[in-house]
Amino acid sequence: MLREVSLRGTRVDMDEHRLTRLTEVGRSVVTELDPDAVVERLLQAAREVTGARYAALGVLDDRGQELERFLTAGIDPEVRATIGDLPRGHGVLGVLIEEPRPLRLSDVGTHPRSYGFPVGHPPMRSFLGVPILIDGTVWGNLYLTEKQGGPFDEQDEEAAVVLAGWAAVAVRNADHHRTVRSRRDELERAVGGFEATIEIARALGGETELARILELIVKRGRALASARGMVLALAEGSELVVTTVAGDVPASVVGFRFPLQDSVGGDVLRTGRTERIADFSGRMRSFLAERLEAASGLIVPLRFRDRALGILAAVDRLEYGPEFTAEDERLMFGFAASAATAVATAQSAADETLRRALEASEAERRRWARELHDATLQDLGGLRIELSSARGSEDPRRVAAAVNQAVEHLARAIGDLRALITDLRPAALDELGIEAALDALADRVRSQADLVLSFSVTLARDAAGVPTRHTPELESTVYRLVQEALTNVVKHAQASNVEVIVVERDGWIELTVVDDGVGFRPSERHEGFGLLGMTERAQLAGGRLEVTSAPGDGTTVRARLAAARPVAVEPDATLSSLRRSRG
Repeated sequence: MLREVSLRGTRVDMDEHRLTRLTEVGRSVVTELDPDAVVERLLQAAREVTGARYAALGVLDDRGQELERFLTAGIDPEVRATIGDLPRGHGVLGVLIEEPRPLRLSDVGTHPRSYGFPVGHPPMRSFLGVPILIDGTVWGNLYLTEKQGGPFDEQDEEAAVVLAGWAAVAVRNADHHRTVRSRRDELERAVGGFEATIEIARALGGETELARILELIVKRGRALASARGMVLALAEGSELVVTTVAGDVPASVVGFRFPLQDSVGGDVLRTGRTERIADFSGRMRSFLAERLEAASGLIVPLRFRDRALGILAAVDRLEYGPEFTAEDERLMFGFAASAATAVATAQSAADETLRRALEASEAERRRWARELHDATLQDLGGLRIELSSARGSEDPRRVAAAVNQAVEHLARAIGDLRALITDLRPAALDELGIEAALDALADRVRSQADLVLSFSVTLARDAAGVPTRHTPELESTVYRLVQEALTNVVKHAQASNVEVIVVERDGWIELTVVDDGVGFRPSERHEGFGLLGMTERAQLAGGRLEVTSAPGDGTTVRARLAAARPVAVEPDATLSSLRRSRG
């Protein structure tokens, strides 16, 4: 059965089988989103419906002047290898580029523009070429050669034109899909970058430990860049020092130093510009590349205001890599800005913590100096005056009185020194533990101050009912916090009653000191209260301290500390660790 099909103003009969096949091809290629699959189906269908032995599709370059790609069907790989370089769009093929309309030749060799074929090329006589137009612009050309049984006819030409139309639709659909997918991927990665930035911002509010923030940065940065590995190096003097890594990066890289001068990392940090490197090993001048074994890299600076903090280096993109894209560069640059803020904040927090610790230590020294000056030193000074005065006297009764007074002064001074030594480091704390040391502290406070002191200590016990010991650092922290809180009550609170509760439960030691004194405003600075030192002690022990008070309402001090216990170490393990530390 024949059907009439219009061909440039004429009517051409086309058999039912060919029409059916063209319809099937159209349905399959217009829904295909893979351009390579579209071309493969198109070429196979073109050979089938026209009887051509060979089919090819040439894709024009961006200028539309020559062929950028040339895809074939019907030619064996061995023959194709023998032919050598593929056509670029000269000779007869160039005619279709210059004049984009169907071209049928019974013998391609007779055409004036024919250059002949290279050595090893299969013989081709009949030729049919049609342009593939997308939105009125030539995208490429469909070529058919060597029809079985004679030259190509009008039906073949009409079928090729229909196939070229299907190809144009399919390629346009695939391009649109690729554009949409690219925009979707770009949006997803932008959202990923935004989420990473938010996570870094959250870390600023809940985490100021530099090591944790650096770890968060390299892990989130690696995921954002889809990199095999990520390296973070901080500036130290004239060098960059690798501090943190993530992904497939040798652990030995951590601690590696390389100079700021004459290195890509140094250039990036100095200029504040990112570097995308296709040949990572060549650009890094072997400072870091050999250890990373990287094919490509992306290096971004970590800069906060006028401070050059360090660099982030991503290596080998895992998806569509290994080279990184301009979009990767843009995302990582924005991410690095937030990361630099986090690093600078953590470093400032560490500096502030150190400053406050030194300040608290100095305040503690001043306190003990006052104690020695106001009590012990004055007693000893008075004793010296009395003995000096009695030494020049010949009255035995006066000398005896001076000696008696000296003995009293010495006894008082010895007591003061003993109390001071106990305050500095009570022997019971080392020998018996927290409970015994706190009991002794409570007795001293009761004897020295007009207070009703309620004292309760409940610690974990072993099977024999003996309180379990903790690390010396933790025991000292618990003792000092209670001691300092009671000292504040005695000196400042003007309280009648004070209650101390120390409880160990669920892996934590919780202590509470409550008084009914005059209270104060914790937001105001109180130099003599030792609150700064108490807060630092609690934080160093992995806990926190909270002071609640108001004028006229008394004061409550609460602390919560992780109840870490000492770890028994076998002699062999100790020896092994010493050997490892010595290298």
